[in-house]
Amino acid sequence: MDQTTPDFLKNARLGVLGGSGVYSLTGLKKQKEIHINTPFGETSDSFFLGTLGEIEIVFLARHGRNHSLNPTEVPYLANIWALRSLGVRWIISASAVGSLQEQIRPLDVVVPDQFIDRTHQRPLTFFNNGAVAHVTMADPFCPTLSKILYTEGENLMPEGRQLHQNGIYLAMEGPAFSTRAESNLYRSWGCSVIGMTNHTEARLCREAEIAYSSLSMVTDYDCWSEAHGEVSVELIINNLQTNAKLANRIITTAANKIGQLRPFSNAHISLKDGLMTPKNQVPQKTQEKLRVFTERYWNN
Repeated sequence: MDQTTPDFLKNARLGVLGGSGVYSLTGLKKQKEIHINTPFGETSDSFFLGTLGEIEIVFLARHGRNHSLNPTEVPYLANIWALRSLGVRWIISASAVGSLQEQIRPLDVVVPDQFIDRTHQRPLTFFNNGAVAHVTMADPFCPTLSKILYTEGENLMPEGRQLHQNGIYLAMEGPAFSTRAESNLYRSWGCSVIGMTNHTEARLCREAEIAYSSLSMVTDYDCWSEAHGEVSVELIINNLQTNAKLANRIITTAANKIGQLRPFSNAHISLKDGLMTPKNQVPQKTQEKLRVFTERYWNN
């Protein structure tokens, strides 16, 4: 552990959000299942708490362990609130994505650094009902955490598969895939991959002062590539299963490094200058809902 590690990170936990195909995390020791009640409703599923190396891990299947929630139905507010209430200060998201660029091939992995939001039915903030906060989103994925993911994952890539550092994640609403016109539009914007979940999580994590990074696992070329045919569920499922094994290995290795370093991120203090409404002007009910995020700023 670095000598400059802030006290609030010394016992912090690492959260892992498993996307399509990643419904559990292998290798967790002393594992137990817990349920969290939140002021934002039910979470996607129960949480699994265990240890990997020198750090405690909290795992959640984003879509539920039986994949019963589509991307719009995922209770993002409840999930992120619950993870923060459990002491999570870093999150690795394992997500299935389609490729928007020829050089990013199916079964490759991307650690993106930017996103473009094309969703329209998602919660964008915890802060409303009498409380306003503005947090910076210039770098929506934590650069420090992403560097660890890339550095640790690069040596684990099987022959013929590539780990790509940086790239733009296009977030679409779903659950249907893109039209060909949409896919080509996103390509013209320079987007790297397309998915349905990471944007919403990244925004809420920034408000929750959680460092967030994505392990975007490529299942297919999006429908722009007529040479590779249309996207099929059968192809995606086969590649999901292959990707899940690799995702587990990368997450395990990265978790060990995070446990050793307990890296500080600017995301961990994003509310320091972001809270706009004085505490004494915030309704008591709203204060209670936000306490897990604001306690160290509104504690007097």
